[in-house]
Amino acid sequence: MKALDRALQAAGWLSLRAVWAGGALLFLAAFTVSVDVIARKLFAVSLGGADELSGYAFAIGTAWAFAFALLRRANVRVDALYQHLPLQACALLDILALLALGWFAAYLAYFGWQVLETSWTLSARSNSSLKVPLWIPQSLWFAGLAAFVGTLALLLARSLGALAAGDWKAIHARVGARSVREDAEEEAAYAREMERAGGAQRQ
Repeated sequence: MKALDRALQAAGWLSLRAVWAGGALLFLAAFTVSVDVIARKLFAVSLGGADELSGYAFAIGTAWAFAFALLRRANVRVDALYQHLPLQACALLDILALLALGWFAAYLAYFGWQVLETSWTLSARSNSSLKVPLWIPQSLWFAGLAAFVGTLALLLARSLGALAAGDWKAIHARVGARSVREDAEEEAAYAREMERAGGAQRQ
């Protein structure tokens, strides 16, 4: 269990930095598109490829955000009935949901690999003025999908271990749907932290 916990901590560390990098990519893409639009409007010239690059940034940033959202339990779950069930039933549903998500993620990563392999084999380039070798953005995109699958596998292994030990609370804490109360407590803690930071700056 300790080894799995350390692996999950490492996955959390990696996913956080990947999300920041993905956010920076999206910000850069938005800036590039804005400059391109202004240049076309004012000077009737185009940078060329801004929309293409923004598409790559969106795909890569999104793929790397999957693991982060999973570890933070930010993925959307329909919990109208779930929140009224006993803890043991919720834990079993949590594991079932993780299995279903894992199957989908593995399926997605499998076809993502096929796309990447085809682009590499054919030396495919984008059909634009940039002529970007498609394996470059696709490899970054696939790496995000692979990280998502790996994180899912770690969470599933940790949850099954907790299930074998009868630790229902641990399953909920790792993969359970977030309640309104949990969201409110997290927002309150964040507000207190920002208030302390602001007070320290004023001093």
